[in-house]
Amino acid sequence: MDSFTKEDEEIKPPSSLANKTTWFFAHSALAVGSWLALMMLGQVFNPPGIPQLAILLISFLIPMIVGFAINSARQDGMATVVWLVGLIWMLIISLYVLDMPTGPGQCLHCDATEKLSRTLFSLPKPSGLIDDDGPFLGTWPAAALLGYAIGARIALRPKR
Repeated sequence: MDSFTKEDEEIKPPSSLANKTTWFFAHSALAVGSWLALMMLGQVFNPPGIPQLAILLISFLIPMIVGFAINSARQDGMATVVWLVGLIWMLIISLYVLDMPTGPGQCLHCDATEKLSRTLFSLPKPSGLIDDDGPFLGTWPAAALLGYAIGARIALRPKR
C-alpha cells in the first residue's frame, strides 16, 4: 500500500524557500570572501612575477577547499549551485566589455571574441580595456564561485 504516512510528514520539516535563498547567498558570500581573502593576502606579500594562469588556478583551488570544508561540516545542496552566480557575473562583465568603445591602446580593431579573450584572460596580451583588470574583475571571481561549488559537491554525501 502507501508507505508514506502522516507521521513521516511530521518528522521531516518542509524546506522553505527563504531558508534556501539565505543559504544560497551565504555560500556565495563565503566563496567570494575566500577569494577576496586570497587577493588581500597576495597584496600583503606582493610576490613578483606570478603568472595569471597560476592566479586563476589558485582562485579556483582555495575556494574549492573552503567549499569542501564547509559542506563537509554542514551538508547543504544549495552550496553546489553558487557557480550560477559566477556565470551571471562573468556574463555581466562580458556584456560591459563588449559595449566599451575601442581606440588606440585599447584593443583597436578587435572583434568581439578577441575583445573578450584579451580582456578577461589577457590572451595573447591584455586589451587595455577596463584598465587591464579583466581577470581580476571577471574571470577570477567566477573561477572562485565555480571552485566553491565543485568542492561543495565533492563533500556532499548522498541522502539515504
